[in-house]
Amino acid sequence: MSEKPIPSVGDELPRMAIESVDAEKMKTMAALLADSNPIHWDVDTVRELGMGDQPVNQGPNNLGYVMNMLGDWAGGAEHIQKIRVRFLDNVFAGDRLEAGGSVTAVGDDGAVECDVWLARDGTHPVLAGTATLLLS
Repeated sequence: MSEKPIPSVGDELPRMAIESVDAEKMKTMAALLADSNPIHWDVDTVRELGMGDQPVNQGPNNLGYVMNMLGDWAGGAEHIQKIRVRFLDNVFAGDRLEAGGSVTAVGDDGAVECDVWLARDGTHPVLAGTATLLLS
């Protein structure tokens, strides 16, 4: 098995696409998280709040997409040392998302700093932040 080349500042991370956020998985996640907020499964509540006509995805799911992208790139989620993000907008059932990022620093110790993001249709940011990975 060949080793991965050492990344350079400015390298883009391979994007990961989520073709359609699944409303049924939101219901399951709400149950697992004991999240009683009905915006994650009840379309009538979402409409009453003026938020559209699709359930709203949970923040941990959105963060998970970014972490999956990082883990795929790094060779496993165990390489993720730290992640810090801001949630910028809601994600709704049926949305197409892309997770991506870029390398901002590479340390002699194998630590790689990255800017990371999640965007609706690859253009509208819904989450942004930074991550540190240890690649050696």
